[in-house]
Amino acid sequence: MNLANKLTLFRVILVPFFIAALMLPYIPFGSTFALVIFALASITDMLDGKVARKYNMITDLGKFLDPLADKVLVAAALICFTELGFAPAWAVWLIMAREFMVSGIRLVAAGSKQKLVIAANIWGKLKTASTMVAICIILILHILADDFAVIGAGFPIQLITDVLVYICTFLTVLSGIIYLYDYRAVFKESEH
Repeated sequence: MNLANKLTLFRVILVPFFIAALMLPYIPFGSTFALVIFALASITDMLDGKVARKYNMITDLGKFLDPLADKVLVAAALICFTELGFAPAWAVWLIMAREFMVSGIRLVAAGSKQKLVIAANIWGKLKTASTMVAICIILILHILADDFAVIGAGFPIQLITDVLVYICTFLTVLSGIIYLYDYRAVFKESEH
């Protein structure tokens, strides 16, 4: 396994630590630790691609594993956000449905005659980057309000959180529609 793929795998390994830090109430400043872990995992998302391109380490495993690691990280955060009341369940459901759909497209493409390995397109990357940034901002807002009491009760944390989640949901659904359109031929081929 090359360095780029190890960075991707490290992102997946960080997920349970993120969940524990965010969800276990007896961890002091758990949300702050969760933010640090999430930020570190997000940085590995940028690094693995740069390393793979710079040192010619692009592999089919990496093309498959990288978006999967992103999905696991983001899904973990959004499911935790639903549990904590930060994000509405319907938005998280739409985001998760898109992720399963795109994973399904990738599986059908990999099983096609051409054995296509579908890498993330620009819309998928934009969706992932904006979602990771939104998750960090939401965590920061709640840390400032809950852990450090820097933000007062009148500050519209939930409004900002809702707007960020709605933007992420829109970009997620849009990128899913684009994936469906771009790879519609894969489904036509699989019908024969």
